[in-house]
Amino acid sequence: MKETIQTMLKGAAMGVAEVIPGVSGGTLAFITGIYERLLNAISAINVDLITVFKDGGVKAVWQKMDGTFLVKLLSGMALGFILGLKIIVGLLETHPVLIWSFFFGLILASIPMIGKEVKKWGLLEMVLAIVGTVLVYWVTVAAPSQGSEHLLMVFVAGVIGVSALMLPGLSGSFVLLLMGMYTIIMPAVEESTHNPFGPSTIVVIVFGVGMIVGLLSFARVLTFTFKKYPNPTMALLTGFLIGSLNKVWPWQQVLETRMNSKGVEKVLFSESVLPSTFTKLSENFLYGNDPHLGGATTLMLVAIGIIYLMNKYSVKAS
Repeated sequence: MKETIQTMLKGAAMGVAEVIPGVSGGTLAFITGIYERLLNAISAINVDLITVFKDGGVKAVWQKMDGTFLVKLLSGMALGFILGLKIIVGLLETHPVLIWSFFFGLILASIPMIGKEVKKWGLLEMVLAIVGTVLVYWVTVAAPSQGSEHLLMVFVAGVIGVSALMLPGLSGSFVLLLMGMYTIIMPAVEESTHNPFGPSTIVVIVFGVGMIVGLLSFARVLTFTFKKYPNPTMALLTGFLIGSLNKVWPWQQVLETRMNSKGVEKVLFSESVLPSTFTKLSENFLYGNDPHLGGATTLMLVAIGIIYLMNKYSVKAS
């Protein structure tokens, strides 16, 4: 029971993360210590299961794909996704600086925890860490492009979005936002829940197929690199996390907004500024200009403490 609750809570954390453009579900999987197990479970879902089924039946297939773990994790993710939609998204609307401070602390504290998994920091590892940092930082400052409702583009968005979801430091929903597909996919999903036989449903189906293709193929690539090149892979992922800090920096100057499907104004593009600059902003949609330094610092420290305790507990448990 204890293991079930822990797995579901980890899944819930991933589910919450996937609601928020800028926070990666892969990062939360990494932080909570289930990343490689999740990749192995997903990678096991392939045509080889046919042979496994012939030899050992349903039980062997279930064990091969770590089915119990996946069910617990996915159940937690579903609950977390709903929680994120109902609570976290609302808090980001009312207290953006404070909530982003907490996420910033989580990722900041995770960097040395993941970096220490690199057993030897050679030239290749350092180069890959720098490349990963620069790449993800560039993603966080890139201007969003115009999306397309063409089904091929929707399929590609599914493949790329879920691949980004699986990489620590990269947010699937944020990548969709950069591709200009977030405002196409999310309204389609919402519309299909009200009208399952409407034109939006085909968009959701094609996007889902793209996600499945991306999930199964990219998981195999990551599993291979973890087994074959563990140090370079961990170094690259460490760089991804460092580069993502820019996106979760609490003090943002909003440069451009968008209207969602309900006609509500949302942040489309922003840039990180220092708290001293933040206080001088005359008009700053959503964020305002109060840096909330006391509360922000406190929440960062709380997040860092949580990561420290999680890491200490996982070390003792292993």
